[in-house]
Amino acid sequence: MSSDNAARSGGPEESADTAVWDVVVVGAGPAGASAAHAAATAGRRVLLLEKAELPRYKTCGGGIIGPSRDALPEGFELPLRDRVHAVTFSLNGKLSRTRRSRRMLFGLINRPEFDAGLVEAAKLAGAEVRTGATVSRVEQHGPAVPDRRTVAVVLASGETVLARAVVGADGSASRIGAHVGVKLDQVDLGLEAEIPVPPSVAEDWAGRVLIDWGPLPGSYGWVFPKGDSLTVGVISARGQGAATKRYFEDFTARLGLAGFEPSVSSGHLTRCRAEDSPLSRGRVLVCGDAAGLLEPWTREGISYALRSGRMAGEWAVRIAEAQDAVDARRQALNYAFAVKAGLGVEMAVGRKMLALFERRPGLLHAVLTSFRPAWNAFVKITRGSTTLGELVRDHPVAGRALSGVSSS
Repeated sequence: MSSDNAARSGGPEESADTAVWDVVVVGAGPAGASAAHAAATAGRRVLLLEKAELPRYKTCGGGIIGPSRDALPEGFELPLRDRVHAVTFSLNGKLSRTRRSRRMLFGLINRPEFDAGLVEAAKLAGAEVRTGATVSRVEQHGPAVPDRRTVAVVLASGETVLARAVVGADGSASRIGAHVGVKLDQVDLGLEAEIPVPPSVAEDWAGRVLIDWGPLPGSYGWVFPKGDSLTVGVISARGQGAATKRYFEDFTARLGLAGFEPSVSSGHLTRCRAEDSPLSRGRVLVCGDAAGLLEPWTREGISYALRSGRMAGEWAVRIAEAQDAVDARRQALNYAFAVKAGLGVEMAVGRKMLALFERRPGLLHAVLTSFRPAWNAFVKITRGSTTLGELVRDHPVAGRALSGVSSS
């Protein structure tokens, strides 16, 4: 366990004979680290709990698009492994076409380095970090809770940690999300491998990613270059595990990568929240994967984690300051409103894009590879100069077309 920032943060408040933190954050991924950084920057006493030892592997493509970059802590140095200037699109291995940009589209990182850097930023802001701390549950009532302004975070070791506000950022199988009552309406299965490759192969992929629209409804595959290795993966709807595995095997074989031994092979589920899913309960907020916040079409989650984490940290500070349940509830509702007004709008458009993609992948491929305004829109989104929601708002014809597809 690490507690090297305890002295600088001042440690927890003493209430009766039990220590009480202002904010406890559960989970040290991008969402949790961002929440801890935001709350600590506001001068509050913050404890960040992580069940694993850092750095730890995380199944993720590792693409850092504009919204992710813009949500990073001030002065954060991205540990980029490559800078993407070209995208090759293919339709289940056919009709390949590469589009290029003089300016960088987005960057690629390895998650262990990236996540560890964000945790370090939170520590520098004043948060205390404890690894190897598995949370079994949270309680807002009962003998473990000394007063109505306090939440009890119960660890698997039996220890109880008290806080004025709790942020759940403990991944897509979140215990905190279960406490809040997060509801999901889309679950997908991703399979991924980190494949070390010789210099000749790495050189061929440098600066270029591949996006392959797959054979299963809503599926796609990717190749992301990261120096001397390639991150290769596919994703499709849960319930099609065998077919997804076949797609992954065919995809890697088609690319000539089946003969290379992966350093890591993994699978994971991504979970997308229902539109009416709660984001809080009492003095407990959820963000990132724990809240089911990710883009439904591409399943991009890093930018959603960073943005929602920062908001959760800021509103957790307000909840910690609330003197009664009414004020705490008001602040929690403000957090939910902020998430839904921003990320929620983007997710709604993403759902419509997924519906179009599931029915007409060939059309989407043709538009992206042959219609320059569509490519320009892709470039603007990846660079962060616009969002899917803003594009639909500013181009009513596109909005009507998507609405027609989703309702048909």
